[in-house]
Amino acid sequence: MTARKILIVDDDADLREALVEQLSLYEEFEPLEAETATKGVQAARAAHVDLVLMDVGLPDMDGREAVKILRKGGFASPIIMLTGHDSDSDQILGLEAGANDYVTKPFKFAVLLARLRAQLRQHEQSEEAVFTIGPYTFRPSAKLLVDGKGGKVRLTEKETSILKYLYRAGEKVITRDVLLHEVWGYNAGITTHTLETHIYRLRQKIEKDPSNAQLLVTEGGGYKLVP
Repeated sequence: MTARKILIVDDDADLREALVEQLSLYEEFEPLEAETATKGVQAARAAHVDLVLMDVGLPDMDGREAVKILRKGGFASPIIMLTGHDSDSDQILGLEAGANDYVTKPFKFAVLLARLRAQLRQHEQSEEAVFTIGPYTFRPSAKLLVDGKGGKVRLTEKETSILKYLYRAGEKVITRDVLLHEVWGYNAGITTHTLETHIYRLRQKIEKDPSNAQLLVTEGGGYKLVP
Protein backbone atom coordinates (compact mmCIF):
# COMPACT_ATOMS: atom_id res chain seq x y z
CA MET A 1 0.00 0.00 0.00
CA THR A 2 2.76 2.41 0.85
CA ALA A 3 5.44 1.49 -1.71
CA ARG A 4 5.23 2.95 -5.20
CA LYS A 5 5.70 0.33 -7.91
CA ILE A 6 8.50 1.35 -10.27
CA LEU A 7 8.74 -0.71 -13.46
CA ILE A 8 12.20 -0.82 -15.10
CA VAL A 9 12.05 -1.81 -18.78
CA ASP A 10 15.60 -2.28 -20.10
CA ASP A 11 17.44 -5.10 -21.89
CA ASP A 12 20.67 -4.32 -20.00
CA ALA A 13 20.53 -6.93 -17.22
CA ASP A 14 23.34 -5.28 -15.22
CA LEU A 15 21.61 -1.90 -15.23
CA ARG A 16 18.25 -3.46 -14.30
CA GLU A 17 19.86 -5.36 -11.44
CA ALA A 18 21.66 -2.24 -10.18
CA LEU A 19 18.46 -0.14 -10.30
CA VAL A 20 16.39 -2.83 -8.56
CA GLU A 21 19.07 -3.08 -5.87
CA GLN A 22 19.29 0.68 -5.34
CA LEU A 23 15.54 1.32 -5.39
CA SER A 24 14.99 -1.56 -2.95
CA LEU A 25 17.03 0.35 -0.35
CA TYR A 26 14.14 2.82 -0.10
CA GLU A 27 10.97 1.62 1.60
CA GLU A 28 8.92 3.97 -0.58
CA PHE A 29 9.65 1.90 -3.74
CA GLU A 30 8.83 -1.58 -4.97
CA PRO A 31 10.86 -2.20 -8.15
CA LEU A 32 9.58 -4.49 -10.94
CA GLU A 33 11.53 -5.33 -14.09
CA ALA A 34 11.10 -6.39 -17.71
CA GLU A 35 13.72 -6.94 -20.41
CA THR A 36 11.57 -6.29 -23.50
CA ALA A 37 9.01 -3.67 -24.54
CA THR A 38 6.30 -6.34 -24.91
CA LYS A 39 6.87 -7.66 -21.38
CA GLY A 40 7.06 -4.10 -20.08
CA VAL A 41 3.69 -3.16 -21.60
CA GLN A 42 2.15 -6.36 -20.17
CA ALA A 43 3.61 -5.70 -16.70
CA ALA A 44 2.44 -2.07 -16.70
CA ARG A 45 -1.08 -3.21 -17.54
CA ALA A 46 -1.15 -6.15 -15.11
CA ALA A 47 0.03 -4.36 -11.96
CA HIS A 48 -0.90 -0.92 -10.65
CA VAL A 49 2.43 0.63 -11.67
CA ASP A 50 3.15 4.11 -10.31
CA LEU A 51 6.00 4.97 -12.70
CA VAL A 52 7.80 3.37 -15.67
CA LEU A 53 11.50 3.75 -16.54
CA MET A 54 11.54 2.87 -20.26
CA ASP A 55 14.71 2.31 -22.28
CA VAL A 56 14.57 3.60 -25.86
CA GLY A 57 16.71 0.86 -27.47
CA LEU A 58 14.83 -2.33 -26.69
CA PRO A 59 15.36 -5.56 -28.69
CA ASP A 60 11.78 -6.07 -29.86
CA MET A 61 10.52 -2.50 -30.27
CA ASP A 62 11.54 1.13 -29.93
CA GLY A 63 10.75 2.20 -26.34
CA ARG A 64 8.90 5.24 -27.70
CA GLU A 65 6.51 2.96 -29.57
CA ALA A 66 5.87 1.08 -26.33
CA VAL A 67 5.09 4.41 -24.63
CA LYS A 68 2.57 5.23 -27.39
CA ILE A 69 0.90 1.83 -26.90
CA LEU A 70 0.65 2.37 -23.14
CA ARG A 71 -0.77 5.88 -23.51
CA LYS A 72 -3.32 4.76 -26.12
CA GLY A 73 -4.41 2.02 -23.72
CA GLY A 74 -5.11 4.61 -21.00
CA PHE A 75 -1.94 4.20 -18.88
CA ALA A 76 -1.74 7.53 -17.00
CA SER A 77 1.22 7.12 -14.62
CA PRO A 78 4.50 8.95 -15.32
CA ILE A 79 7.01 7.49 -17.79
CA ILE A 80 10.70 8.44 -17.82
CA MET A 81 12.68 7.48 -20.93
CA LEU A 82 16.24 6.15 -20.56
CA THR A 83 18.44 6.70 -23.59
CA GLY A 84 22.02 6.61 -24.78
CA HIS A 85 21.33 9.53 -27.15
CA ASP A 86 21.45 13.12 -26.04
CA SER A 87 20.08 14.99 -29.03
CA ASP A 88 17.14 17.37 -28.85
CA SER A 89 15.30 15.47 -31.58
CA ASP A 90 15.49 12.26 -29.51
CA GLN A 91 14.06 14.03 -26.50
CA ILE A 92 11.28 15.61 -28.57
CA LEU A 93 10.33 12.23 -30.10
CA GLY A 94 10.17 10.66 -26.66
CA LEU A 95 8.07 13.45 -25.18
CA GLU A 96 5.75 13.45 -28.20
CA ALA A 97 5.23 9.70 -27.72
CA GLY A 98 3.87 10.48 -24.26
CA ALA A 99 6.89 10.32 -21.96
CA ASN A 100 7.07 12.79 -19.07
CA ASP A 101 10.83 13.09 -18.80
CA TYR A 102 14.13 11.98 -20.29
CA VAL A 103 17.35 10.75 -18.62
CA THR A 104 20.49 10.20 -20.69
CA LYS A 105 22.81 7.27 -19.97
CA PRO A 106 25.17 7.06 -18.20
CA PHE A 107 23.39 8.81 -15.34
CA LYS A 108 24.00 9.26 -11.62
CA PHE A 109 21.45 7.35 -9.53
CA ALA A 110 20.86 10.46 -7.38
CA VAL A 111 19.80 12.39 -10.49
CA LEU A 112 17.42 9.65 -11.61
CA LEU A 113 16.00 9.40 -8.07
CA ALA A 114 15.32 13.15 -7.95
CA ARG A 115 13.58 13.08 -11.37
CA LEU A 116 11.59 10.01 -10.37
CA ARG A 117 10.36 11.59 -7.12
CA ALA A 118 9.53 14.85 -8.89
CA GLN A 119 7.38 13.01 -11.46
CA LEU A 120 5.58 11.02 -8.74
CA ARG A 121 4.90 14.20 -6.74
CA GLN A 122 3.59 15.99 -9.80
CA HIS A 123 1.38 13.06 -10.77
CA GLU A 124 -0.10 12.79 -7.28
CA GLN A 125 -1.29 16.39 -7.57
CA SER A 126 -2.72 15.81 -11.05
CA GLU A 127 -6.25 15.02 -12.12
CA GLU A 128 -5.24 11.47 -13.14
CA ALA A 129 -3.87 10.30 -9.78
CA VAL A 130 -5.79 7.26 -8.52
CA PHE A 131 -5.12 5.16 -5.40
CA THR A 132 -6.71 2.02 -3.97
CA ILE A 133 -7.98 2.12 -0.39
CA GLY A 134 -9.70 -1.08 0.72
CA PRO A 135 -12.69 -1.64 -1.59
CA TYR A 136 -12.47 1.90 -2.94
CA THR A 137 -10.75 3.70 -5.78
CA PHE A 138 -9.56 7.01 -4.32
CA ARG A 139 -9.37 10.09 -6.59
CA PRO A 140 -7.91 12.89 -4.45
CA SER A 141 -8.27 15.60 -7.12
CA ALA A 142 -12.01 14.88 -7.39
CA LYS A 143 -12.35 14.41 -3.57
CA LEU A 144 -14.02 11.11 -4.34
CA LEU A 145 -14.06 7.43 -3.37
CA VAL A 146 -15.70 4.96 -5.76
CA ASP A 147 -16.63 1.45 -4.60
CA GLY A 148 -16.60 -1.74 -6.71
CA LYS A 149 -20.22 -1.23 -7.78
CA GLY A 150 -19.62 2.33 -8.92
CA GLY A 151 -21.12 3.90 -5.77
CA LYS A 152 -19.60 7.32 -5.03
CA VAL A 153 -18.55 8.73 -1.68
CA ARG A 154 -17.97 12.51 -1.73
CA LEU A 155 -15.24 13.81 0.56
CA THR A 156 -14.46 17.21 2.02
CA GLU A 157 -11.04 18.77 1.42
CA LYS A 158 -9.84 17.85 4.93
CA GLU A 159 -11.16 14.27 4.64
CA THR A 160 -9.28 13.96 1.34
CA SER A 161 -6.07 15.28 2.96
CA ILE A 162 -6.42 12.86 5.90
CA LEU A 163 -6.84 9.85 3.59
CA LYS A 164 -4.00 10.97 1.32
CA TYR A 165 -1.56 11.36 4.21
CA LEU A 166 -2.54 8.05 5.84
CA TYR A 167 -2.33 6.27 2.46
CA ARG A 168 1.24 7.46 1.96
CA ALA A 169 2.18 6.37 5.50
CA GLY A 170 1.24 2.79 4.66
CA GLU A 171 1.36 0.46 7.67
CA LYS A 172 2.80 3.18 9.90
CA VAL A 173 0.61 4.55 12.70
CA ILE A 174 0.36 8.35 12.47
CA THR A 175 -0.12 10.14 15.79
CA ARG A 176 -2.95 12.64 16.19
CA ASP A 177 -0.48 15.53 16.57
CA VAL A 178 1.39 14.68 13.36
CA LEU A 179 -1.84 14.26 11.39
CA LEU A 180 -3.19 17.50 12.82
CA HIS A 181 -0.06 19.37 11.77
CA GLU A 182 0.07 17.78 8.30
CA VAL A 183 -3.59 18.47 7.49
CA TRP A 184 -4.24 21.77 9.30
CA GLY A 185 -0.72 23.19 9.62
CA TYR A 186 0.27 25.38 12.54
CA ASN A 187 -3.14 26.67 13.51
CA ALA A 188 -3.41 27.52 17.21
CA GLY A 189 -7.20 27.25 17.22
CA ILE A 190 -7.26 23.63 16.05
CA THR A 191 -7.29 20.83 18.64
CA THR A 192 -7.20 17.04 18.41
CA HIS A 193 -10.96 17.15 19.01
CA THR A 194 -11.36 18.70 15.54
CA LEU A 195 -9.36 15.84 14.04
CA GLU A 196 -11.37 13.23 15.94
CA THR A 197 -14.60 14.77 14.64
CA HIS A 198 -13.31 14.53 11.07
CA ILE A 199 -12.21 10.91 11.59
CA TYR A 200 -15.65 10.10 13.03
CA ARG A 201 -17.41 11.62 9.98
CA LEU A 202 -15.03 9.89 7.61
CA ARG A 203 -15.76 6.52 9.20
CA GLN A 204 -19.51 7.15 8.84
CA LYS A 205 -18.87 7.48 5.10
CA ILE A 206 -16.40 4.66 4.41
CA GLU A 207 -16.86 1.94 7.04
CA LYS A 208 -19.53 -0.81 6.82
CA ASP A 209 -19.82 -0.64 10.60
CA PRO A 210 -18.40 2.74 11.77
CA SER A 211 -18.39 1.65 15.43
CA ASN A 212 -16.08 -1.24 14.50
CA ALA A 213 -13.65 0.36 12.04
CA GLN A 214 -11.84 -2.08 9.72
CA LEU A 215 -10.35 0.38 7.23
CA LEU A 216 -9.42 3.52 9.16
CA VAL A 217 -8.31 2.13 12.51
CA THR A 218 -7.18 3.69 15.79
CA GLU A 219 -3.92 2.26 17.07
CA GLY A 220 -1.40 3.32 19.71
CA GLY A 221 -2.51 6.93 20.05
CA GLY A 222 -2.91 7.48 16.32
CA TYR A 223 -4.51 6.27 13.11
CA LYS A 224 -3.64 4.10 10.14
CA LEU A 225 -5.28 2.69 7.02
CA VAL A 226 -5.57 -1.08 6.72
CA PRO A 227 -5.03 -2.19 3.08
